[in-house]
Amino acid sequence: MRDNGRTPADIGRVVRSGRFSVVVQRGSRSGRFGRSTPWLVAAAVAVATLVLGACTSTDAGDAGTAVTPGQPSQSVSSTAPPESSSAPGAPSAVITTSVKTTTALNPTTPVSLSVSNGKLQGVTMVNPEGKHVRGELSDDSTGWRNTEYLGYDRTYRITATATNGDGAVTTKKLSVTTLTPSNMTLPYFNTVYGSAMEDGATYGVGMIPVVHFDESIPDKVAAENALHVTTTPHVDGSWYWTDDQTVHWRPRQYYQPGTKVTIAAKVYGVNVGDDTYGQSDRTISFQIGARHIAVADASTHHVKVYFDGKLVRNMPTSMGRGGTVPGDQGQKIYLWTMPGTYTVIGHENPATMSSDSYGLPANSPAGYAPEKVPYATKISTDGIYLHELEATVWAQGHTNVSHGCLNLNHDNAKWYYNTSRVGDVVQVIHSGGPALQLWQGGDWTLSWSQWLEGSALH
Repeated sequence: MRDNGRTPADIGRVVRSGRFSVVVQRGSRSGRFGRSTPWLVAAAVAVATLVLGACTSTDAGDAGTAVTPGQPSQSVSSTAPPESSSAPGAPSAVITTSVKTTTALNPTTPVSLSVSNGKLQGVTMVNPEGKHVRGELSDDSTGWRNTEYLGYDRTYRITATATNGDGAVTTKKLSVTTLTPSNMTLPYFNTVYGSAMEDGATYGVGMIPVVHFDESIPDKVAAENALHVTTTPHVDGSWYWTDDQTVHWRPRQYYQPGTKVTIAAKVYGVNVGDDTYGQSDRTISFQIGARHIAVADASTHHVKVYFDGKLVRNMPTSMGRGGTVPGDQGQKIYLWTMPGTYTVIGHENPATMSSDSYGLPANSPAGYAPEKVPYATKISTDGIYLHELEATVWAQGHTNVSHGCLNLNHDNAKWYYNTSRVGDVVQVIHSGGPALQLWQGGDWTLSWSQWLEGSALH
């Protein structure tokens, strides 16, 4: 309480309210009037009663409750300026939010708060377990927003405080609830063969990254818009949906060696159809190695391997002998090495091979029982390999006798197995039979215009 310059020696009791102060004497023996005059005392009491009846309290309304620091939050009390000043007090701070608290919120939508007539002093946002959600204040302390995603089907409590120009505090409390998906789906990064890609790995210039969802995707446009590919240097590319769950990404031309690629599946909070939402974001990065291209010529019976345009190995081979045989379901099975552009999709040492694996009974005239084959480099999803087979060395470089694989001797099969990587290109030329199909791993067999037709965005 301010004493207006008086000291206990020259004042008695001070009755104060609003703009008025009344000094009541203690019956001083000095002064003009000697003893206290009864009418003076009565007047003082009357004024005090009038002033005390003028005390008020204020209500901050929906914007929050304004309180003087250290005082209860139910009301505001403050000492008014001296009678010589007629300036009004500073307006209360008003806190508002950007979201509708009555509507289920997408968990990726930031919850923003802003204040007028003041500055935010603090904001807390907690989940049902009491864990705080990270957030940040604006540079001028007039705004706040959360900086991490919320969870599905959760209710969060928010408490914000702000002060106005006079230091009066406004407190606002609210809660928000996030939406509840009917179903969720998670994306996985795979090779064409379906095996998991490795983050930070090095792949060949023909690498085809695949995103596979564990649920069918009704809204492919929404899903594809959530898949972001970043390359350094820039590479033109596009997605191609092979079924309702799987989408491949291919550049228009082979990558340049050293290209860095990052794929971000930002599906969290995205409705990909029928109230199915992305369960979690996924990201993978990889780089492209040296340019390795193998050219297998069925007419010369050789495989020439080029590293960065330079011929480094010329390997005699025996490829598919040609023709067709009936399968176990009456289907036509081709014994050609299908012409087209393949990529390396896996390495097995040994691989177990059997004609039963592609529908040709082992007990049929052209069939064969399971056998282990060393140094097998796989280039198609239906089982075409470059592999060691010493039993056909006599034919390698001279004639084609296989069921479709590219037979090599031990040294060549081991060398290619050890020097090739997933994504390296293998071109098969001058062979008979139908062209390599997309489902077999023939992504590069499609023209660019054909490839664009497989995108949901074209």
